[in-house]
Amino acid sequence: MHKGEAQTSEFKSKSGFKRVLAAVRYSLAGLKTAWRTEHAFRQELMVMIPAAMLALFLPVTLMQKLALIVVLLLVLIVELINSAIEAVVDRISLECHPLSKNAKDFGSAAVCLALLLAGLTWGAILLPVLLS
Repeated sequence: MHKGEAQTSEFKSKSGFKRVLAAVRYSLAGLKTAWRTEHAFRQELMVMIPAAMLALFLPVTLMQKLALIVVLLLVLIVELINSAIEAVVDRISLECHPLSKNAKDFGSAAVCLALLLAGLTWGAILLPVLLS
């Protein structure tokens, strides 16, 4: 390796349609593993699917429907990132360490904020509908 060259994994593909197909396979594998191994992801998904379907039928604007669904997806995205952080921390070491605790707590806090944002968004959009 020459000075200034970035080190990359031998498993990282370079370009082309095969890279796109591989990325889709990896993403589906990640979703399948999250469903199988992450209780919080399953719980959130079981709430998010009916909520997203409900959002489609609410008497609100298209942009409001989109906002309702986007914040639900955001919760799932943040949950997946949190799970990835936890997996990496556990892969490095299962021993209790303040930095490991911080990493896991930060991920948990991110999920909490995403859930709060989703709740506030749903409340802000639905409250006027319910009061009318």
